Amino acid sequence: MSLLEVSTAQHRRQFLELPAQIYQHHPNWISPLDNDVEAVFDTRRNPNFQHGTATRWVLTNAQGRAIGRIAAFVNELTAHTDPTLPTGGIGFFECINDQAAANQLFGVAQEWLLTRGMQAMDGPINFGERDRFWGLLVSGFTEPNYGMFYHPPYYQQLFENYGFQVYFKQYTCHREVAEPLHPSFARTAERYAQEEPAYTFAHSVGRSADQMAHDFHHVYNLAWANHSGINPMTLDKAHQLVRQMRPVMDTRLLWFAYHQGEPVAFFVSLPELNQIFKHVGPRLNLGGKIRFVWEKWRYERRQPRKMFGVIFGVVPAHQGKGVESAMLVHAQQTLVAAGYTEIEMNWIGDFNPRMLALTRSIGARISKTHVTYRKLFDPTRKFERSAIIR
Repeated sequence: MSLLEVSTAQHRRQFLELPAQIYQHHPNWISPLDNDVEAVFDTRRNPNFQHGTATRWVLTNAQGRAIGRIAAFVNELTAHTDPTLPTGGIGFFECINDQAAANQLFGVAQEWLLTRGMQAMDGPINFGERDRFWGLLVSGFTEPNYGMFYHPPYYQQLFENYGFQVYFKQYTCHREVAEPLHPSFARTAERYAQEEPAYTFAHSVGRSADQMAHDFHHVYNLAWANHSGINPMTLDKAHQLVRQMRPVMDTRLLWFAYHQGEPVAFFVSLPELNQIFKHVGPRLNLGGKIRFVWEKWRYERRQPRKMFGVIFGVVPAHQGKGVESAMLVHAQQTLVAAGYTEIEMNWIGDFNPRMLALTRSIGARISKTHVTYRKLFDPTRKFERSAIIR
């Protein structure tokens, strides 16, 4: 077997095409877009290269055929969260069912990270935000949502046999959109209507891109940016995200709660794009773009339709007041009328019990489990799980 650091067009093509070989007998696998994967390793498109570095390898057999791949990254903004344990990352792992091959891939990544001062590695993760390409699928081998990988069951053994340990679990939750909410939600919404006129609830239909970006930016930084591993968002980044979502967003799925006109909570969802991309394929060349437009048009006119809950948050000063319950009551009526029948929500870590309790309260059930593993390079050091958010 030979390890090749990806440096040529041929290497990149081997890196991108390997999953089709691995998953040829997995009917639920949906290929990620080549462009999305390549963007992670493009210094012009991935801003994390401003404060970090990344590389990737392909493992080939004696015939020169790719049988494995892996990437490694150091993000200086997050690597030193624990000053006593500089931690890098590995991701985009794919491999045949062969422990020796997997060990070669893990080993080259570990050595690369060691030379850059790291003492541990998390994986599989992304050289970017946690909202995509993060975690190893270990339960719920159904079709993956857009931005998340599907993995064969044997990957779990490949990771754990090398010495990776569970750092945290990630739960994707599912519910039927029309399933009734607990009666207490309706009572809370009625109370807000009668007694709390300063609060209003609305989707983003008719709102400008600038307004959506401003509202999202405001709530995100207050509700999420103080969590470990999550960086504050600039307003420019919020505008960029809205621009990226515009071609596929349904503004009926972007809900906000306001207090005296100031945004204090959001529930942001998108049409589940893999229900479109599974008919398009991994390449968004001219033919792929034409096919995407056609499949998107078909998707918007058929039922059932699936939506994907991207992010949910409440500004701390308004938590514990039932704001989220009232917002969801208002949203549910619109979502059902829009023809959406099921929702899967972006993963929630086991380190966030309050958010998991909230998803249970709306009747959502765990449908998939991913794992973020950690490998300590010093085997004598005590392993610690990710800290619980209090």
